[in-house]
Amino acid sequence: MDQALRALADRTRRQIVSLVWDRERTAGEIADGFAISRPAVSQHLGVLRATNLVTLRRSGTRYLYRANHSAIFRLRAELEAFWNERLGSLRNQAEAAERKRRRP
Repeated sequence: MDQALRALADRTRRQIVSLVWDRERTAGEIADGFAISRPAVSQHLGVLRATNLVTLRRSGTRYLYRANHSAIFRLRAELEAFWNERLGSLRNQAEAAERKRRRP
């Protein structure tokens, strides 16, 4: 999970995931949406692939990238569980402090 979060900490990588969320795109199509070089986009794609956030499929001579929905949904579920646990703990502490404050 840590590597995936680090990968998504970069704005360009988040934008790439958005671009390939609904359909497959080639690296060239992805690069066309950015003001950075194609090799830089390829490096970002490499990080996203290494963390399993993006998949690669070969079709003839083309390489097509797409968001790995299941991996992203698992990451989201882990984050939600983390925050729910932390928020629940915070709520319990706040309620305990309030009960203590109300005691005569």
